[in-house]
Amino acid sequence: MRIGLVGAGPWARETHAPSLAAHPDVDFVGGWARDPAAAAAVFPRAFDSPAALFDAVDAVAFAVPPNVQAPLAADAARAGKHLILDKPIALDLEGAAALADAVSAAGVRSILGLTRRFAPETREFLARAAELRPVAAEAQWLSGAALAGKFAASAWRQEQGALYDVGPHVIDLLDAAAGTVEAVAAARYDAGSDTWTAQLTHADGAASTVSLSLRTPVLPTVMRISAHSTAGLAVLESRETPATECFRVLLDEFLASIATGTDHPLGVLRGLHLQRVIAQIKAGACPPTP
Repeated sequence: MRIGLVGAGPWARETHAPSLAAHPDVDFVGGWARDPAAAAAVFPRAFDSPAALFDAVDAVAFAVPPNVQAPLAADAARAGKHLILDKPIALDLEGAAALADAVSAAGVRSILGLTRRFAPETREFLARAAELRPVAAEAQWLSGAALAGKFAASAWRQEQGALYDVGPHVIDLLDAAAGTVEAVAAARYDAGSDTWTAQLTHADGAASTVSLSLRTPVLPTVMRISAHSTAGLAVLESRETPATECFRVLLDEFLASIATGTDHPLGVLRGLHLQRVIAQIKAGACPPTP
């Protein structure tokens, strides 16, 4: 499978590019990025435009800000290319819906880079949670990534904060562990600490709480997801599997989805569902603009 990459930032350099280059069933053709120097350093071949890249590949992986990804991924879908999408799939619900419509109309396959979902420790946690039929779940992801480090220079992360960066990961895990998120019962945002808190209700009657921040000075990052019922407790607080190994599994499942012509459960529609929940949390936490 010929796959190209859009974006040459830290995540592309550390995860996407090496994973694509190492996979035995992938021909990593090259990529496009706005910075020619970064493109030359990351891609085996740097293309002059996204359209030129799309013409040379069968599928496209994205590692760019969500407002850049949404229109480019829709163009790639309309060109008949399968998609490996970053999260969130867009910067707003309108963009996410437009991308989902483009993918559906084109009949291409897609998969969302919810990295931890492809780790064995996460799958063990979700299997245990399924046995419990949870009545409640809790999630916490606290990081100082917006204060210092390789992602601190990311403009969209600084502007949108933890809800958009780590929120898709956390909401997805709560949704998978405790049942489909149906509503946001309450939400609050503290801008100084970039702390988003929310209470969610789930289709099977469970309730969950979320706390997210990219401006909490803590090392290492605190990530803990738990679910419980009268049958016991399931806990996930490990991210021990390297991102490149998670991405290898993602590529395996992406290629299988294409080969069988079946949509992956973590495709663009999953991204759209997560975008809806994010939009509800943001609307509930932030007062309307006068």
